[in-house]
Amino acid sequence: MDNFLLKQLPGVPKSHIYQLLRSGQVRINGGRAKAERKLVKGDEVRIPPVRAADKAQTARPPDAVLNALRAAIVHEDEHYLAISKPAGLAAHAGSGVPYGVIESVRAWNKYEFIELAHRLDRDTSGVLLLAKTRPALLRAQRALKHGEADKRYFALLVGKWRGEDRDVDAALVRNRLQSGERRVQIDEDDGKPSKSRFSPKARYRDATLCEVQIFSGRTHQIRVHALALGHPVAGDTKYGERSDNKPLRDLGLKRMFLHSHFLQLPAQGDFGKLLLNAPLPDELRDVLDRLPRPR
Repeated sequence: MDNFLLKQLPGVPKSHIYQLLRSGQVRINGGRAKAERKLVKGDEVRIPPVRAADKAQTARPPDAVLNALRAAIVHEDEHYLAISKPAGLAAHAGSGVPYGVIESVRAWNKYEFIELAHRLDRDTSGVLLLAKTRPALLRAQRALKHGEADKRYFALLVGKWRGEDRDVDAALVRNRLQSGERRVQIDEDDGKPSKSRFSPKARYRDATLCEVQIFSGRTHQIRVHALALGHPVAGDTKYGERSDNKPLRDLGLKRMFLHSHFLQLPAQGDFGKLLLNAPLPDELRDVLDRLPRPR
């Protein structure tokens, strides 16, 4: 289905085409269409009115962003490019976001084919994988979709952690509030299965640094699961409390403390095992250095 739409809507960004599919605006025989749906002769496809972006009006990422991403490359081979994405930069363009990582990498004019293999929230930093061939893209997407990839994050959580590792197995659903804001909530009836494992790595007087392994890749998964444990992610303005975040801001935390530090894809077919690391940015290490230790 996605390939059909790409041919029918030349000039429309791929990110927008996938958004149309996810939001249910594309219908096949009256029903919702998924990207992987195989079309057969006789299917009736409804495509909503879409206006292709004027390339002349497309914002070119600033040279400073292009150069910063070149400096943030943590791995490159014939199949993949991996970048340690800075916080504040989206993975791709969207509503009100003129460019992201993928548009910036394409602006290098270096690759015949380059696509995001997955996504990170705009406010999350760390390993972001891009594929340089379609087989490499499909290999990565399969591994991520079927839980074969090992994805780990560092998250500073508010409050004292009691005990050791804790798992959260709670289904998540995305909702839109009356204000238009999108939020993710736990909903065992209508949500999608989601599992995270939180492992404490360093304990501070009023916070805990955890490594978080995710076994699914839902929107805002770590943030909502952390909230469910009673330990929201430090600096999270959507799900955290202002009273909890203010002392951390006073210590220099100017962003959400969530960083994708490790990604591993298993060997598959002609592809060898892929192991990626991205160390904590200096601004997050500086915050840890300033945090009071337990008394």
